Amino acid sequence: MPKLYVGNLASSVTSNDLLQHFSSAGGAIGALAVTDRASGRCRGFGFVEMAALADVVVAYSLLNNSVLKGQSIKIEIDPALKNGKARNRAAHR
Repeated sequence: MPKLYVGNLASSVTSNDLLQHFSSAGGAIGALAVTDRASGRCRGFGFVEMAALADVVVAYSLLNNSVLKGQSIKIEIDPALKNGKARNRAAHR
């Protein structure tokens, strides 16, 4: 499944917040807001798993620079996805 990197997250963002935000664009099936072990607060970035490559494009176009919990988020698409060369992870295991 294709994933997006999401940066500039507020420290109060949870994985559920991230999933709900991306669900508004459709196709979001999972999310992880990376947290600090000591404080449990978001470290400012996370990942969102999308159902299909088309969902990645839609989410990027609708949500890049959108505001989540008071901060403008930044989305990065894996360069391999941009070039239409999605990695086959099963082949590398």
